[in-house]
Amino acid sequence: MNKKCLAFGKNGKAFGGGNGDNANCQSGPTLENRQRGTTSDTKLRLNMKKILTLSVAIMAVSALSATAADAKATYEKDCAKCHGADGKGETKMGKKNGAKDYTSAKVQDELKDEAAIKAIKEGYKDKEGKVVMKPSEGLSDDEVKGLVAYMRKFKQ
Repeated sequence: MNKKCLAFGKNGKAFGGGNGDNANCQSGPTLENRQRGTTSDTKLRLNMKKILTLSVAIMAVSALSATAADAKATYEKDCAKCHGADGKGETKMGKKNGAKDYTSAKVQDELKDEAAIKAIKEGYKDKEGKVVMKPSEGLSDDEVKGLVAYMRKFKQ
């Protein structure tokens, strides 16, 4: 076979020559494989990309699950007193303050996310200016959005 054999220095440049039959050319990458990566290098890169993609997906799902669990816990601790664990607003406090039935598709459609976020952050007053719902304190923007998303799950 009349194939050129090249060796590579630390700087990555090829040097040397001769045919592929001499002892120095029996192993090592060819110039073509050196330029595009060996087959095993390519497989390794693909596997690493797959592992990285899978890891990112798992972390995202875990974060969403944790957020959903946190939103549920916050709702049960702070909101269920009036809105009810089932979102119907049929608690003593809910009836007194006119809490809406979040299982109603009509109520859900009329309530925009921005208005729900504002009510959670700033509280809610009736038409006469009476405080019906106090603002939630110590919640991040993401936690407030999580509460709204949790409330949306009551829709039937």
